[in-house]
Amino acid sequence: MTILDKIIAFKKREVAKIKSEVPVKKLIESPLFKRTPLSLKASLMAENSTGIIAEFKRQSPSKGTINDKISVTDVTNGYLNANVAAQSILTDISFFGGSMADLMEARTVNKTTPILRKDFIVDGFQIVEAKAIGADAILLIASCLTQSQLKNYGTLASDLGLEVLYEVHTKEELDKIELDHKIIGINNRNLKTFKVDLEHSIALANQIPESCVKVSESGISDPRVITGLKEYGFKGFLIGETFMKEEDPGVACQDFINQIR
Repeated sequence: MTILDKIIAFKKREVAKIKSEVPVKKLIESPLFKRTPLSLKASLMAENSTGIIAEFKRQSPSKGTINDKISVTDVTNGYLNANVAAQSILTDISFFGGSMADLMEARTVNKTTPILRKDFIVDGFQIVEAKAIGADAILLIASCLTQSQLKNYGTLASDLGLEVLYEVHTKEELDKIELDHKIIGINNRNLKTFKVDLEHSIALANQIPESCVKVSESGISDPRVITGLKEYGFKGFLIGETFMKEEDPGVACQDFINQIR
């Protein structure tokens, strides 16, 4: 069993428990459910956009603890000062040390920039939950979902006003998605082995139609890599560990953005 298999099996049990305790009606009645989400796509495509989706991540299965000393509020303010295109918040508790409370705290500080709920979506309930906690977009990981789930969950998100970052790692996963006008993230990290290979983004880039917004995820630690990826049509760059491993992630993010040419 791979790390991903373990995470998904655990997540299904976790979500089933939450569903038994929290009625959907309660989510729909939450104050944040009524807000109009911000557009991740528009933020990435905007003129002069940095394209950086900066992540708040305390730990990971591959790296262990990354940074458990700094608050969500401080990191969020730092990222906003650095003029990121969007924020990504890990809400998985057991494997990444995040929580839905982290996203809600970020939302109280961040009124202007899209927030991506980064989690392992295995049930439509989590998409309603994402809207209720103030997310603007969700992640759907193609390797964890069937073709019909990707379509149905994408439709549900759209109906709720949320955008979707569809994450793929292989051509086979890409083929599971109806690609027109989607935000497609290519994960440079193999979720089965957790090894990183930036060539993945470049190899798959030509398979993605022009109507899509391309995002490169994981393993980006050098600003010069951003310049290279832009030549292949990438508009978004999801970066977490590079910033979070530093004492002040916001300052690290600002320094990184200042070096992008």
